[in-house]
Amino acid sequence: MTRPLIGVSVSKRTGWRVFPLIALNVWLTGGRALRCDATRDFDLDAVDGVIIGGGDDVGPELYGGKIGLSARLDPARDCFELALAKDALDMNIPVLGICRGAQMLNVALGGTLDQDAWTTFAAARKITTILPKREVCLETGTRLEQLCGPDPMYVNALHSQAISGLGDGLRVSARDSFGMVQAVERVRDPFALGVQWHPEHLFYAHRQRAIFRALVNAGRAHRDHRQQTRAAMADAKYA
Repeated sequence: MTRPLIGVSVSKRTGWRVFPLIALNVWLTGGRALRCDATRDFDLDAVDGVIIGGGDDVGPELYGGKIGLSARLDPARDCFELALAKDALDMNIPVLGICRGAQMLNVALGGTLDQDAWTTFAAARKITTILPKREVCLETGTRLEQLCGPDPMYVNALHSQAISGLGDGLRVSARDSFGMVQAVERVRDPFALGVQWHPEHLFYAHRQRAIFRALVNAGRAHRDHRQQTRAAMADAKYA
């Protein structure tokens, strides 16, 4: 059976090194990846799922924050990915947000961000390695807990911003040991999960691969439902 096609949004500037690793994780869990960014033509109706990758900070003007505090901004990418997240959810296409992508998912649903998370959570020493050094605890009864199990797990934490006010229809699914939100998820379908760490760097860990596998499986289900719906409409048209 054809692998589900997952659109992967990355930065034009750093996508050359980010996309291959995400694509590897998608392939290892049964899918295939298609790179997209603000400079490429992209048909959302042609993909079965979407990953919004990490990178530059989300522009504060998108959620009422203070202009000028963020160190790295990409307005073109912000505009593209905000529309991408909103449209994917409207079309019932599964979405996985990674780091910046989790924050964009939250903003797309009306949430806000803490622009200086490491000052707010001063006791939490910022970690700048891709190695899993940050402990996170999964919230009971969440989809993330169902995917990865109830035990705490160690992840990386390369972000500078963090999710603050939750977007509509989202719930917290993981916090680190200092209380900072590290994952959010939609409480109803379509599948939408955002993690503030980078699971693509932890592909050797089965609990991190489970996150990609969940997206790929959701994408497969979406594709099958879409094909069945179109077939039923065609049959009705010529009945």
